[in-house]
Amino acid sequence: MLARTRDNVYIDQELQVIRLGNKKLRRRLNDIEEAKTFMRTVLIAAIVYEAIKHNKYPTIRDVFYDAKHTIPGTDIDTVNDQAESDNIIEDLEVLLGTSREEMGLQTDVKCKVVGLMRVRSGRDVIDCSRQGEGGAYTPPSNVDRLEFLEVNADYILVVEKDAVFNTLNIERYWEKNRCILITAGGQPDRPARRLVKRLNEELGLPVYVLTDADPYGFYIYSVYRIGSITLSHESVRLACPKARFIGVTVSDIYDYKLSKNVIIKAKEADIKRAKELKSYPWFQSPAWQRELDLFLERKEKAEIEALSSKSLGFLEDKYLPEKIKSGHFIV
Repeated sequence: MLARTRDNVYIDQELQVIRLGNKKLRRRLNDIEEAKTFMRTVLIAAIVYEAIKHNKYPTIRDVFYDAKHTIPGTDIDTVNDQAESDNIIEDLEVLLGTSREEMGLQTDVKCKVVGLMRVRSGRDVIDCSRQGEGGAYTPPSNVDRLEFLEVNADYILVVEKDAVFNTLNIERYWEKNRCILITAGGQPDRPARRLVKRLNEELGLPVYVLTDADPYGFYIYSVYRIGSITLSHESVRLACPKARFIGVTVSDIYDYKLSKNVIIKAKEADIKRAKELKSYPWFQSPAWQRELDLFLERKEKAEIEALSSKSLGFLEDKYLPEKIKSGHFIV
């Protein structure tokens, strides 16, 4: 099977996404650990097959518990923790050329969406602009089942942080600025990534990503735009190469003259992460290299909320509209 390892990924120059390479793994059944992995693969494949056969939709946690037992005549457990069964599910995705969503497996969905859009999910029609004050729609694990009925938005704004999303939602930023707001509350889950991809690809909506001004925020943007090494086998389906980074940039900290009281000193982990990003092929544009160099020089970062030190409402009333109007973003 194809190796899901860091040294077996590459940038597809045509599609502009991270993809899994052609390096293969050979499993030797005379090796106890590889024999265990083979056993788990067969076991979990059988569980998934039975679920599909009987029209069931188990969670990946259900699969773990269904697979977990002690092998008769031994003291060996089939799986020790969910990370092992999750890893096998990803192996099956690669082996079968499908996704866990298409296999009917369910997961916790962090994605939330609100804005000028109506969708059909099964027999229900959901108006994403009528979710109650501060409310938002949570899509299904398999976003491909959604049908876009009516979309009156001009663009998509992806927000890293749940709290910032909530503020923009309550302020009805999406209504005032004719857009769709999406968040996954940090590292993006598959439904958030797939929804962003579909809205951009099928409807041509521009995508802007808003994160903290730090290397971890920059990485979150890159996952939306180009994919991740871990899920490189899913990048074609999940990554959105046309996504643009609207901010907050390191340059913004100084261009907007943020008070020193709201600027945070970078930690060693931040510095290490920034150096890693500088080496990634997808951060080699002059604009990104300038931002990362500035971060490493000043060793300072800022949260999205630091913009509120300018004035309450500065983010939604001035920063975002001006950035979008001027086209001041990074690729």
